Amino acid sequence: MMPVSLPSSPLLSPLPDLMLEPLVRTGLLEDLGCGGDLTTDALAVPGRMAHAALVSRQEGVVAGLSLARLAFTLLDPSVRFAVERPDGSAVAPGTRIARISGPAAAVLGGERVALNFLSHLSGIATATAGIVRAVADTRARVCCTRKTLPGLRAIQKYAVRAGGGSNHRFRLDDAIMIKDNHIALAGGDVGRALAAARARAGHLVSIELEVDTLDQLDAALRAGGADAYLLDNMAPAQLRRAVAMVDGRALTEASGGITPDTAPAIAATGVDILSVGWLTHTVRALDIGLDDDPGAA
Repeated sequence: MMPVSLPSSPLLSPLPDLMLEPLVRTGLLEDLGCGGDLTTDALAVPGRMAHAALVSRQEGVVAGLSLARLAFTLLDPSVRFAVERPDGSAVAPGTRIARISGPAAAVLGGERVALNFLSHLSGIATATAGIVRAVADTRARVCCTRKTLPGLRAIQKYAVRAGGGSNHRFRLDDAIMIKDNHIALAGGDVGRALAAARARAGHLVSIELEVDTLDQLDAALRAGGADAYLLDNMAPAQLRRAVAMVDGRALTEASGGITPDTAPAIAATGVDILSVGWLTHTVRALDIGLDDDPGAA
């Protein structure tokens, strides 16, 4: 079965090159070092052209083509990069994703950086699509977290959207999220923590509260409640009771132990969101290669 693909999703607006160029430049500088591509320089005569294709070796969902394009065009603006399967597209083994033509020094010099970004982000999109597919018959949305690699948050969260998922906070100043350590700062009193948050929050700032037990949730509801509740590491039976307690007065978010196998039972409890940290911090890259492609000439 092919993974879920949402190429026309309104959530998948392309990220501007202005955001992506610093990441790709850093990758190219790291890879080229001080001497450039010694291998290509030794084997390719000046002006030699290369024609190649990005080809998927596995079933998955594509994400990261803008970064792949920049890995080549920053080395030489004359490189032609023709996308055949855009971000968000489902691909099978052997699918040609894009064609590249240009000076060999740029095509081969940018190969590894292009593949590193494209394979990593496509892995995130593929993993996200797997869970989205698993809960397709429920109302639950699949959401990532802030457990991203430093410096790569924007593109990793973009890849989640490419796989049909949604994004949680991008930064600490996006919303107030009260977790167990914050409750400890309030003397262990959930009501006091909520009151302090409401006193500080602007009128557009949402408040989410993490709870580990139904007793904590009950205390929060009696204290005036939050805009959303993160129901942490609760079994499906507990989640179902928590959803009933909230009764539509706030969003409910399940977190902990969510995989494609466990997601259907968790989503069936009626929670609004499945929060999955491993989508960005331990995902496996999608195997994509750069093959010689004379037909791209």
